[in-house]
Amino acid sequence: MEHWIEKIVNDLNDMDVEKHVIASGTSISGSIHIGNSCDIFIASCLGKKLREMGRNCETIWMADDYDPLRKVPYPLPSEFKKYLGVPYYNIPSPDGIDSNFVEHFEKPLFDVLDDYGIELTHYSLFETYKKGLYDNYIRTALDDSEKIREIFNQYRKQPLNDDWLPYNPICEKCGRVNTTYSHDYNGDLVSYICDCGYEGEIDIKSGSGKLTWRVEWAARWKIFNVTCEPFGKDHATNGGSYDVSKIISSEIFNYPAPYPVPYEWITLDGDVMSKSKGIFFTPKQWLSIGPPESLNYFIFRSKPMKHKDFSPKMHFLDFIEQFDKVEKVYYDEEQAPSEKEERKFKKIYEIAKISDEDRLPFRPPYRFLTVAYQIIGGNLEGIFEILKKNSQLSESFKYKGFKDLNEEEINEFEKRLENVANWLDKYAPKFVKFNISRKIPKLEFKDDEKIFLKSLAILVENNDFNDATELHDKMYKIIHEHELKPQKAFQTIYKVTLGQKKGPKAASFLLSLEKNFLIKRLRLEA
Repeated sequence: MEHWIEKIVNDLNDMDVEKHVIASGTSISGSIHIGNSCDIFIASCLGKKLREMGRNCETIWMADDYDPLRKVPYPLPSEFKKYLGVPYYNIPSPDGIDSNFVEHFEKPLFDVLDDYGIELTHYSLFETYKKGLYDNYIRTALDDSEKIREIFNQYRKQPLNDDWLPYNPICEKCGRVNTTYSHDYNGDLVSYICDCGYEGEIDIKSGSGKLTWRVEWAARWKIFNVTCEPFGKDHATNGGSYDVSKIISSEIFNYPAPYPVPYEWITLDGDVMSKSKGIFFTPKQWLSIGPPESLNYFIFRSKPMKHKDFSPKMHFLDFIEQFDKVEKVYYDEEQAPSEKEERKFKKIYEIAKISDEDRLPFRPPYRFLTVAYQIIGGNLEGIFEILKKNSQLSESFKYKGFKDLNEEEINEFEKRLENVANWLDKYAPKFVKFNISRKIPKLEFKDDEKIFLKSLAILVENNDFNDATELHDKMYKIIHEHELKPQKAFQTIYKVTLGQKKGPKAASFLLSLEKNFLIKRLRLEA
């Protein structure tokens, strides 16, 4: 069974090149989220696999920080509208701390690259222009502007003007780059007019201008000898950026276009991610609720052009449960539904895996921890005992005590509990949250409810349950004996412990409470 990453890597390995350069790029128009950073994750993974095959390979990331600001990103104030059209690099930092707008939005990504095991060479588009890396390509594009116009016009309904040039100077008066129009050049001097009314000349060697996007992309491939590049599906449409840049790369710059890896956008709770509307979820936010491997799993578990929707809310519990199962199957701690699924799970986890260590990380069941954490907080040893009591430990840890966990396992335990606490705080729906009432709730209990609770107290007092299923079955027996409806019985349990009519799965919940406290509470004594 070949994973799509392996298919691409095998294709790249067959290419006759001395060195592979896997490129990625992100427009720094606001927060870098899990949607527009897919380039980075895919490129990093491809580079890693090629190096494992012994190939010389470099992964690069271009910060497209010289593009114009088109919308004010969340959560910036409306005053930033005055910078619309200005290159990101020339916009001041929103907080006044970082050197500029770009650094402000790059830092959260750079903070977590090591967590995801991502190694890349970082380039700034602004700096590449300022250093003159594009100068010769600008000259070539200007000299071949007629041919470039012809290429563009093949895909345009409205043809470009005969004096159009593929170069956008930064206006010396208003500082904008998307309002200028180049119409003539003499050597390295380009004449332009701007929508603000200014007319002037710019020296291409100043770095105060840039090639129009599709020409720029083609030039970048040759400058950095790019052999493969992932990019969003918007660039992959018929007659889109890749199609046009591919022709320009071949016919203008005499360079073969890199191996394309288009991918589908990631939506957030069904909505398209938008930096301006504040609809996004970042790699740093992901680490607040889940391990880094789980984001890799999310990206690589299905083909790149398959639609992916992410929700950090209730659906996240199902997702993290799936991830945990795949991880346990990989380490032979759990069985997959079939041999085919086992091969599939192991292949996906192999791609998603970050650490070279060959052991199962200590990640107790996430959903169960949402209950245990709300009962006793961050008491690791106490929660470990609850896990053990409820048979929630996997094979590797089933016979261990808390003191048997090594330092790394303790760190993993702490991290998972921190993830759970963050999820409960930021994303959990109200019905998941609860508090143990330290005093008997001031609620009325009918006689049949009191009798049921007393019978349950006797059951708990006379038995040492180590299995939630066993307690569940015995509870149902009492419910039937008292001819209660199960719904009413469970509501009674939640009322006496939580002061509300709903709560987590009753048997596991009761088994997680301190025994003496539970007995007294069921007897309505404390």
